[in-house]
Amino acid sequence: MKPIRIIFFLIALALVASGANALSVVSTTTVLWDPIQHIGGEKIEAIYIADPTICPHMQADIIPNRIQLQREFIRDADLFVAHNGSVDQSYVMPYVADFMTANNYGTVEWVTLADPAMIWNTPSGATDLSREVAGWLIAADPANRTYYEARLDEYLAEIDAANLTSEEREAIPGQDVVVMVWQQDAAVGWLGLNQVSIFAPEFYQGGKFTPRAVVDDIQKNPEKYRDVKYVIENMQSGELAKGLEEALIDAGIPVERVIFTNFPKSLPGVDSLPDVIRYNKGLVTPAQGASAAKATKPAATAAPLPGILVVAAVLGGGALVLLARRR
Repeated sequence: MKPIRIIFFLIALALVASGANALSVVSTTTVLWDPIQHIGGEKIEAIYIADPTICPHMQADIIPNRIQLQREFIRDADLFVAHNGSVDQSYVMPYVADFMTANNYGTVEWVTLADPAMIWNTPSGATDLSREVAGWLIAADPANRTYYEARLDEYLAEIDAANLTSEEREAIPGQDVVVMVWQQDAAVGWLGLNQVSIFAPEFYQGGKFTPRAVVDDIQKNPEKYRDVKYVIENMQSGELAKGLEEALIDAGIPVERVIFTNFPKSLPGVDSLPDVIRYNKGLVTPAQGASAAKATKPAATAAPLPGILVVAAVLGGGALVLLARRR
C-alpha cells in the first residue's frame, strides 16, 4: 500500500475509533442536553427526548414517537440524565424505561439533578446546573476530566457574557409587570422587575391566580396595575395571558405581552442556555423593547400554538425533526 493511502487509512480509522468511543448520552430535555453537548464536545454524542417548544406534560402522544425514532441510540446509550422533577417522573422517564423493558434492552440507571426544582433560566441557575452536568460527564468518563473542565470554563464564560450589562442594570429593574409564576425567578429575582401580580394554571394554589382571577382583580383595582409595562408569558405553558393583556388595555393601560422561554431550541437562534438568558432579557429592555426581540423570531412564535394543536400537527405530519446529535 502506498504511503499516502496508509496515511488516509489511519486517519479514517482514528475518526471511526473516536466516534465509537464517544460517550453516548440521553437527556430528557434540551435544558440538560445543551450544557452536556457543549461541555462534552467531541467526546460525547447526545440526544434529547422532549420537544422543547411544549411542556413535557403535554406530550403524552409525542414522546413515545420521539423515542422510537432514536431507538438504536437509546438502546446502546452509556448515560441517561434527567431533571427528576414531577414532569420528568410522569411524562419522560417512564416512557424511556418502558421502552427499554419492552424491547429487552435492559434497565435504565438515571443520573439526576440533586435539586429537581433547580432554576436554569438565570445566569446563576444556569451556572449551577452546568457545573453539576460537568460532574456527571467526569464521573462517567474520568479519563477526559481535563477536557471537560476546560470546556466547562468556556461555557460558564458564555453564561456570564449573557448576564445584564451595566446599562441593562440601569434600564430593566423596577418596571411593573404581571408575570407567569414559572418565570418569577427570572423576572423578579434576576431582572429586578416589580411584580404587581402573578398568574398561573388552574392547579396552582387552588386556582387563586388563574388569568380569570387576575382579570377580576384588574377590574376591581385598576390603579394597582396603572404602571404595568409587560405581561410576561411562559412559552412552554401555552397562551394563558392573552385575556390579561386585553383586560389591561381595556382599562387604558398600554401593556405589551411578551413570551419568555425556558428551553434551548424552542426558537430559531435560541440554541443554548446563554441564548435563553439573552433572549428573555431583550424582551423587557426598554431601549430596544420587546419589538426588537420579536424581530429575531418568526411571527408564529409570538403566539405559540396550544399544545393540542402542536400534538396534532406532529402526529399528522409524521416528519418531526426530533433529536439533535453532536460529537
